[in-house]
Amino acid sequence: MTDHVLIERPEAHPGVLVIRFNRPDKKNAITQAMYGAMTQALLAANDDKAIRCIAFLGTEGCFSAGNDMADFLAFAMAGAVGEPAAFSLLKALAGAEKPLVSGVDGLAIGIGTTLHMHCDLTIASTRSLFKTPFVDLALVPEAGSSLLAPLAMGHQRAFALLVAGEGFSAEAARDAGLIWKVVEPAEVEAATLGIAASLAAKPPEALKISRDLLRGDRTALLQRMDEELDHFVRRLKSAEARAAFEAFMTRTSAP
Repeated sequence: MTDHVLIERPEAHPGVLVIRFNRPDKKNAITQAMYGAMTQALLAANDDKAIRCIAFLGTEGCFSAGNDMADFLAFAMAGAVGEPAAFSLLKALAGAEKPLVSGVDGLAIGIGTTLHMHCDLTIASTRSLFKTPFVDLALVPEAGSSLLAPLAMGHQRAFALLVAGEGFSAEAARDAGLIWKVVEPAEVEAATLGIAASLAAKPPEALKISRDLLRGDRTALLQRMDEELDHFVRRLKSAEARAAFEAFMTRTSAP
C-alpha cells in the first residue's frame, strides 16, 4: 500500500477510519496506486463492524490537486485501454455503507472536489478553493457529478463549476450546498474528526437506515457514472485531450 495515502484508526476517535492524502510535495495529486489504496480501504470498511464512519483528510493547505497528470497522460498515450483506476474508487464511494465525512484545507481540484459530493458532511477552511477544470482538459465531469451537482445546487451553479471551470470559495461552496461548514484552517481536522466520532457513536442500525433514506436508490447514480465513464474514456483517447494534457505538462514543467 502506498504511503502517499495513510489509512489510520485514531485511538482518540473509536469507530473512525481516516483516509488521509499524504503527498504534499505534489499537492496530493492522486496516482493509480493511491486510488487502489483508497478503494481497498473503502471496500474493507463495508464489512468491518468496528468502523462506523470514514473521514477523508488532506494536508495543510491542500486537500488534493486531483489526478496526477503524468499518470493520466501515460494512460491516454497508451490508448486508454480499460478504465482509469479513479473509477473503481468512485464506485466504492457510491456504494459506501458507512457515513463519509471530509475535511478540506486549501486546494480541492477535479476529483478533489467531486469526491465531496459523495460525502455526507464536509468541512472546509476559509482558504479552500473548489475547482473542476474538466472541459479545459478536453474531458467531461465524473463521479456522477453531472447528476449530483445540479440536484444540490441547481443548473447554473453546477454549470459554472463543472463546465465553465469557475472556482468556488469555501463560502460559495457552502451556499451552493457542496459543503456543510466553513471553519478556520487550524480547526479543519479537529472539526472533521469530531463530527466523524459523533456519528460513529450513534446507534449504527438507525444511522444506516437514516442515511440510506436520505441518499435514496443509487441506481440512477451508478448509471450516470457509467455514462460519464464511457464519455471520459473516449475523451482520453482523443487528440484534443492529448494536446490539452501535453500543454498542461509543458506549463507545469516550465522553469
